[in-house]
Amino acid sequence: MSQRRQYPFHLIEPKWQAHWEAQASHRAWNPGDILPPQHPFALRHQLGGQVASAANLPPKCYILDMFPYPSGAGLHVGHPEGYTATDILSRFRRAQGFNVLHPMGWDAFGLPAEQYAIKTGRHPRITTNENIATFKKQIRSLGFSYDWSREIDTTDPIYFRWTQWIFLQIYNSWFNPETRRAEPVSQLPIPADLQRGPEAERRAFVDSKRLAFVTEAPVWWCEALGTVLANEEVIDGRSEVGDHPVVRKPMRQWMLRITAYAERLLEDLNTIDWTDSLKEMQRNWIGKSEGAQVEFRVEGVAAPIVVFTTRPDTLFGATYMVLSPEHPFVSQITRPAQRDAVRNYQETVARKSDLERTELAKEKTGVFTGAFAINPVTGREIPVWIADYVLASYGTGAIMAVPAHDTRDFEFAQKFNLPIAQVIDPPGGKDWRGYTDDGVAVNSSSGELSLDGQPTAQAKQTIIAWLESRKLGRRTVNFKLRDWLFSRQRYWGEPFPIVWRKDASGALCHEALPESALPLIPPPLDDYKPTPDGQPPLARATAWVNLPDGSARETNTMPQWAGSCWYYLRYLDSRNESMFLDRGVERYWVSRDSGRASQTPGVDLYVGGTEHAVLHLLYARFWHKVLFDLGHVSTPEPFHKLVNQGLILGEDGQKMSKSRGNVVNPDDVLKVFGADAFRLYEMFMGPLEMVKPWNTQGVEGVYRFLGRVWRLFVDEKSEVEFEQSCAADASREAEFLKRVQLQAAVQAVEPTAEQLKTLHACIKKVTEDLEGMRFNTAISGMMVFVNDALAWTVKPASALADFLVLLQPFAPHIAEELWEMLSRHAPVRNRDSAVALGYQPWPAFDPARLVESAWEVPVQVNGKLRDKLVAPTGISAGDLEKAALASEKIRPFLEGKNIKKVIVVPGKLVNIVVG
Repeated sequence: MSQRRQYPFHLIEPKWQAHWEAQASHRAWNPGDILPPQHPFALRHQLGGQVASAANLPPKCYILDMFPYPSGAGLHVGHPEGYTATDILSRFRRAQGFNVLHPMGWDAFGLPAEQYAIKTGRHPRITTNENIATFKKQIRSLGFSYDWSREIDTTDPIYFRWTQWIFLQIYNSWFNPETRRAEPVSQLPIPADLQRGPEAERRAFVDSKRLAFVTEAPVWWCEALGTVLANEEVIDGRSEVGDHPVVRKPMRQWMLRITAYAERLLEDLNTIDWTDSLKEMQRNWIGKSEGAQVEFRVEGVAAPIVVFTTRPDTLFGATYMVLSPEHPFVSQITRPAQRDAVRNYQETVARKSDLERTELAKEKTGVFTGAFAINPVTGREIPVWIADYVLASYGTGAIMAVPAHDTRDFEFAQKFNLPIAQVIDPPGGKDWRGYTDDGVAVNSSSGELSLDGQPTAQAKQTIIAWLESRKLGRRTVNFKLRDWLFSRQRYWGEPFPIVWRKDASGALCHEALPESALPLIPPPLDDYKPTPDGQPPLARATAWVNLPDGSARETNTMPQWAGSCWYYLRYLDSRNESMFLDRGVERYWVSRDSGRASQTPGVDLYVGGTEHAVLHLLYARFWHKVLFDLGHVSTPEPFHKLVNQGLILGEDGQKMSKSRGNVVNPDDVLKVFGADAFRLYEMFMGPLEMVKPWNTQGVEGVYRFLGRVWRLFVDEKSEVEFEQSCAADASREAEFLKRVQLQAAVQAVEPTAEQLKTLHACIKKVTEDLEGMRFNTAISGMMVFVNDALAWTVKPASALADFLVLLQPFAPHIAEELWEMLSRHAPVRNRDSAVALGYQPWPAFDPARLVESAWEVPVQVNGKLRDKLVAPTGISAGDLEKAALASEKIRPFLEGKNIKKVIVVPGKLVNIVVG
C-alpha cells in the first residue's frame, strides 16, 4: 500500500460532506415548495424565492436504490456498489438540469431484526436504531448525494401508519373479473338470495371476495423461527433466514389475493424496461399455462375430483389418478383398510420441501387410497393414489396420470405396476414410452368421441369442446403463482388494523379499524420471543389485545415485505401526515400526466439485487396495481427501468461472509484511500451487472489516478509546504489546506485546437458511457484526458473546469476542492462561479472539435517512403501533388528521372512513380 498520501483526502472529504449537509445541497423539490434564494438548485434554474410548481420546475428524474435492511454487521464493500452507480447517475442528471430525487431509508421490520435482538438480548427498537445509525454513518462517509430530508424508516409509526392504511385499501377491495380491476368491496354485487338471508352469510360472501382474506391452509411452519413462511422464503426445505428446517402445517392465516392480478402482472412486463432475464424469472414464477379442467367422479362422493392438465388430448391414456397428500378429498375417499397407510404417508410428506418432493431423480413414493375414479372419456375405473410429487399448491392438487407420456407418471406406474397406455404417436419413429412432446393421437376413441389421427393442437381443441358440451370440463388458464401468505407469528412487524368479534349468531368475524385509529402501534413487550404453541408474541399483551367492547385485536403481524411494497411512493411526500400522497406531487414525480409527454412514468431507474426478483419486486408491482385501480396512483407500474448489480466477491473469489473470513469493511478502505478512490474502484472493476472479485491493489491504482488529477491542478511547491506545515502542526491541517495554490500553468486562456480535441473526446466518452451505464469505460476516458493534460505546458482553466464537471459524479470530494481552488485563482469563462459544482451545466460535446484540421501524408517514390507532409484536411489532390513534388526531401529522388505518374490518395498518401 502507498505510504504517502496522494492528496489530502482525509481533510477534503469530511469538509465537503459537512458543506453538502449544511446546504441541503442534494434536496429534491416538490410542487408547492418555496425555493431558498441561495440554494444551488435555485441558482442554477433561477427559481430563488419562488414557489415551485410542475410548470416552473425542470423535468424530474427519480433514481432509487433498493433500501437496505440495517443489520448489526454494518456494510461490507459489496453493499455500496449499486449505491455508487445510482449516485453517479444522480449527480450526472443534476448537471444536465433535472430535478433529481435520490432518497434513502431503512427496511427495518421483520425476522432478521427480531432474531438479532433475541441473539443480543436487547429490544429490537434499540438494536434497530443503533444499526440504522451505523449504516447511515457509513453511507454518509461515501459522499452519496441522498436527499436526507426524505429519509424513511419502516418501523416509524409515521411511516407504518400508511402501510396499515394501504392494507385497509386492499382489505376493503375485491377484484372484478369483468373490469379486471380492484373495486371497493362496498360495490360488490350481492346475490339476491343472500340479500334476503342471514347477515352472517352475506358477510361470509363478502369476505370470500376480499383481496385480503383469512383462510386455513397448509403453510410452511418453522419451529426455530416460531412463524410461518411464504413459499418464496423457503429454499430446499429450509428457511431463507437462519437456514432452519420447515414443515407443512395447517394454520389460519391472512392471505393477499395476488393471483387475481396474475394476468396483468404478466402482460405489463412488456411495458417496462427490465432485463429479459429478470422478466423471465417473474414469468416463470407466475407460471401461466393453458389447458383444461377435467372432472373425475368417485363413487360415494358428491363432488368430482377436478384436475388441471395442459394435455387434455391425452385423456384416453389416463390410467390412474394422483392427489397431493394434503388434498381435502383424501380423507373423504380413503377406504378404511388404507387409512393408516395414508395417514403415515401424509405425516412423512409434511416434513419435505416442495423441491424435495418434485425432484425428478428421486425414487417415486405413494399410497393407494382404495378408491376408484371414472375416466370421463373411457368410462373405466382408474385407481386413485396419493403421492408427494403432486403439490397442493399447483393446479388443483390432483392430476390425471398418463404414464405413457409423462416422465414422473411413467416411473410411478413402473414402480407400482400400473397400466401404461400409448395415446400419442411420436414423429420419426421415436419411442412412445415417456414421450411428452406433440404428435398424432392414437388409441383415443370411444363410441361418441375419436381423436385418432388428429395432431396434438387439433386434438386439444376437439377434446375441450367435447368436455364442455357435456359439462365434464372446461378450457382453463392456470398459474403457478399462489396467493401471498401475509401473516407472521412474530412481534417485530406492523400490527394488522383488524379486530375480531362475535356477531349476533355467535360466529367469529373480522372487521377493519377506522382510519382514525391509525397508526396501530404494537405494545411494548419484554418477552417477544416466539411461543412454543405457535401463538404470536402479541397474544401475551392481553391488555392490548382485549378491548373493552369485547372485541380482540389481530395478533399476527405483517411480513417484512409490507413496508418495502410502497416505500418508493412515500419518498415523494415523506413528511405528509394528512394523506398517503399528495396527488399533485405524485403526478409530478411518477406520472406522464405531469404535462411532459416525454416524461418516464414511475421510478426512472431502480437498482438492486436479483435476489428480489420474485419477492419484493412482484409484491410491489401487485400493491401498486391495487393502488392504481383505486385511483391513489396514476401509473400501472412502479419501476420503469430496473438494473441488477452483480455481486462483489471476496478476494478469494467466494461470496463475502463472516464464516469465510473474507469480508472487507469499507471503513478500512476509506482510512487508507478515501471515499473517492473507493467509489472509483467499485465502478472501475468491470460492468455493473457482472460478478467481480474484490482486489485491494486495484483500489491503489485508481487512488494514484486521483493523485495525478490533484497534480494536474496543484502547484508542487505549495503542496510540499502544505505537507511540511501539517507535519509540524497537525491540528492546523484544515487551515494549511487553504494555502495550497494552483500551479502557474493553469491560466484563463483559450484552449488550443488540440486541447479542445482532447477535452471533447473525453466529454463524448464520459457522456455516452454514463447514458449506457458503462462506468468503467467512462473512468478510462477520464484517465486518458488526465494523461494528455499533464503534458500541457499551458493548461486552460476552462478545459480543466469542464473536466471537473465530468469528474464530480465519480469523485465529488476532490472535484469540489479543485473547483473551489480553480474558482478562487483562475475565474472560468462561461461558467457562473456562484453555482456549486454539483449544479454546473454538463459540458456539451461539439463533434467539430474532433475533426482533424490537418493530415500527415506519407510521400513515396516508387513505393518507398521518402517524406511526410502535414497538409490541411481540405487540400485538393492537385495541391497535394504540387506540395509533394516541391518537397526538399523528395527533389533528390527526382533529379534526372522521368516522372511517369503521380498517385494521390487524399489524406492517405502520395506515390511518385519515376523511371
